[in-house]
Amino acid sequence: MIHKNKYRTVDCGSLRIENVGEEHSLSGFVDTIRKLGGITFVVLRDFYGKTQAIIPETLNIELNKEDVICIKGKVTERTSKNPNMETGEIEILVETVEILGKNDNVLPFEIKNSQEVNEDLRLKHRYLDLRAEYNQKMLKLRSDLMLYVRNFMHGLGFLEVQTPILTASSPEGARDFLVPSRLNPGKFYALPQAPQQFKQLLMTSGVDKYFQIAPCFRDEDARADRSPTEFYQIDMEMAFATQEDVFQVTEELYAGIFEKFAGKRPVTPFARLSYEDAMRDYCSDKPDLRNPLKVYDVTEIFKNSTFNAFNGNVIKAIKVNCGEKGRKFYDSLTEFLKSREAKGLAYVKVVNGEFETGISKFVTSEEKAQLKDLLSFEDNDTIFFVADEKTRVIKFADMLRQELGKKLELIDENAFSFVWIVDFPFYELDDEGKIEFSHNPFSMPQVSLEELKKNPLDAKAFQYDLVINGYECLSGGVRNNRPDLMVEVFKIAGYGKEIVENKFPALYNAFSYGAPPHCGMGAGFDRLMMLLTHNDFIRDVIAFPMNKNGCDPLTNAPNSVDEKLLRDVHIQLIKE
Repeated sequence: MIHKNKYRTVDCGSLRIENVGEEHSLSGFVDTIRKLGGITFVVLRDFYGKTQAIIPETLNIELNKEDVICIKGKVTERTSKNPNMETGEIEILVETVEILGKNDNVLPFEIKNSQEVNEDLRLKHRYLDLRAEYNQKMLKLRSDLMLYVRNFMHGLGFLEVQTPILTASSPEGARDFLVPSRLNPGKFYALPQAPQQFKQLLMTSGVDKYFQIAPCFRDEDARADRSPTEFYQIDMEMAFATQEDVFQVTEELYAGIFEKFAGKRPVTPFARLSYEDAMRDYCSDKPDLRNPLKVYDVTEIFKNSTFNAFNGNVIKAIKVNCGEKGRKFYDSLTEFLKSREAKGLAYVKVVNGEFETGISKFVTSEEKAQLKDLLSFEDNDTIFFVADEKTRVIKFADMLRQELGKKLELIDENAFSFVWIVDFPFYELDDEGKIEFSHNPFSMPQVSLEELKKNPLDAKAFQYDLVINGYECLSGGVRNNRPDLMVEVFKIAGYGKEIVENKFPALYNAFSYGAPPHCGMGAGFDRLMMLLTHNDFIRDVIAFPMNKNGCDPLTNAPNSVDEKLLRDVHIQLIKE
C-alpha cells in the first residue's frame, strides 16, 4: 500500500478495468519506450508492478529508459490487451509528464536481463540490478519471511534481544573479523561469528526464551551456498528445555514457513538419523535424502582381493540401475572423481545374474555371494566401488552418490527433504592423532564425566543439525551449564582451566552463580531463502552481497584507508 501524495494516487500495479474513467497520478521508472507515429507508448514500472501509458506528441517530451517520471492522466481501456500484465486491460492517457530523475547514461546492461550479466558488473551497479523484477521479488520475500519468523516466535512467547556486534575474539571454528580499538592500543574487538555466548548469558540472566534474526560474521572462503563475509541466522535459546523442545519449536516454525512460502512443492516429514548412521549409509553428515542411493562398506568382503586398487584400502560400494547407459557414461563418472583427486572408479554390471565388464574378472564367486547378501542386486544393476584411505574414501563415496543422483535424475528437484542429524561424537582425532572437539565445545555430553574421561572418542554430544536437501540449515545443542564440567571437557581436548577462564570468562563466571539447563539453535536465514527460491547461489537472495572473492564492487570494499586512520588505531602495515 502506498502513501498518496503529489507524486502518485495509485501504484503501477493496481489499476484494473473497473478504474476506467478515473484520473490518477503515477510515478516510477521508464521500463520500455515504443513510438508509433506521433504517439509514445511507455511502460511505467515501480516496486508494485507496471502500467502502460500513452504520451501524445503534443506534450513534446523526450524520454530515456530508466528515467524517473510522474504522469497524470485518465485511465482508459486498452484496445490491444496484454494478458501477461496484471494491468494489461487498461492504460493511462497522459495529460502531463514531469521528469523527476533523468537517466543521462548508457545502461551497462538491460535491467530485465541482469541475471545473465557478469556478476561483478551486476554488483558494481547493484542499484540497477535490484530494479529487475526478480530481485524486487527477492527483497519482498525476504521481508515477508523475516516478518513471519518474528511473528511466530513472538507468538510463542520468545523475547527478541539484540546482542553486541563488537565483542571479544573466541574460537568458533572460523576466522574472526577483527576491529582495532583506538582507546585500547594493541587490542581488538571481533565481529561475532554467532551470538552463542550472549544467548547463553541471557539464559543465566533469567530470560526464559530468547530469539533474534542475528547478523553473523565469518572470514571464510565463498561457496555457492555460503557468503564469504556476513550472513543472518534465526537464533534461539530456551531455558529449562530439552533437545525435544527445540525440535518441536523448529519443526512447527519450518512447517509453517514451507507451507506459506514454498508454493506447492512437496515437503517430507522430519526424519532423524544418528551421525553414525548417516556416515555409514550416506558417507555424509548432511545427506540429501531425496536421493535414494545408499553407500555400503565392502572392505571386509574384499580383504583378500587380487584387485590391486583394493589392497590395504577402505572400500565403499553403491548399487544402482543405470538403464542403457553406455561406456561414455561410466567414463564420465571416472573422470569426475579423478578431477576431484580420487584415484579412480571401479564397477561391475549385473547381466543375467552374472558380473560383466569393469573389474568382474577380479571378483570371486565367494565375494559375489557376499555382495548379493549385502546389496540384494538384480539384473541390470551396476555396482560402483571406490577405494582409498578412510577419510578420502568417505569423501569420494559422497561425491559419487551425489553425481549418480544427478546424472540418473533420481532426485525430485521440486521436493524438500528434512532430516535431523543427531548424536554427534563429542570428540574426534585431528591429523596428528590429537583429541579435539568434533562440533561445538559448549554442548553437553550424553555420558557422565567418568565415562567421558575413560572413552572420550566414544562419547556422544547433545548436538544436532537440521539438513534440508543436502544443505546444513540449522545447528544447535543442549548446552553445558556446569563450569566444573566445562573445565574437564576442555581439559580432555588439551586446554587447561586458564584457557577456559581467559577465553570464555563471561560464561565461566556466570555459570558459577548458577545457570539453568538450556538449549537452542542457529538457523541460516540466507540459506533458507536460497532453498525456498530454488536458487543455486546464496548471493542472489541478499540485497548487497559480496562477490566470490569477498569484495564489494559497488562500494569498492575492502579498500585502503588513510595513514592517519591507521595511526589512530595504532596499526602499522607490513609491506611484503
